[in-house]
Amino acid sequence: MQTFTVERLSFDSLTEIPNSWQPADYKALLAKTGYDNPDEVAPEELQEMTHMALTDLEPTEAAQLVLEYLFADQLTTGQIENLAHQMLTEKLWEENPELEQHEGFFKATQLLYTAYNGKFPRAEAVQFQVQLTAADATGLQLFDANPEAPLLRLLSQGMPDNTLLKRLFHEQLDGASFPEASSIIWQLHPSQRTETAVVFEVVSSAYWLDDFKYADTYEATTQADTPPVTEES
Repeated sequence: MQTFTVERLSFDSLTEIPNSWQPADYKALLAKTGYDNPDEVAPEELQEMTHMALTDLEPTEAAQLVLEYLFADQLTTGQIENLAHQMLTEKLWEENPELEQHEGFFKATQLLYTAYNGKFPRAEAVQFQVQLTAADATGLQLFDANPEAPLLRLLSQGMPDNTLLKRLFHEQLDGASFPEASSIIWQLHPSQRTETAVVFEVVSSAYWLDDFKYADTYEATTQADTPPVTEES
């Protein structure tokens, strides 16, 4: 166990994940809608043109097209058709049982929500900076590989006991195996680092980490995940 001082430096609500849609993504979506020569669209116009091309379709058709682009290798045609209908009313980035697909559902919904002026659920994410200060330099080694799990253990200790993360994942938070952590934290970037402190920029769903906006500076303990045991062939 390592002890850290945890300090929330900032906290913001987002309706879009930063840099989640790149020019290449917009061009690919335009091509899927049948748009001629998407490579000729000026970069600053790509988002608007994509929105326009999507709204030429029925909402469920557009949802299906976006899900096909994001999940072509993960979902069957039948699953995509069902999920495209569910997207109109359900927050799939919260309610779908497949956590590793939550970020993709958020990206899809945020795009369609904007294109269709609110016909899809409003997506809500959070972005914050948190500073972790260790007693000595060796403590920061916890975050050199797979930092999401030890970080979530620290963040959870600054949130109420009834927060969803604690209720659903109390065993993983208390234990040494939390494979879901990398699906809960969508983006994680160290923005500053000294010998004993690191500042992380975190992006996640409000579903999981909105309660962290109330956190004061506190001390907490955490540990690294134990690598899963693999059977030798």
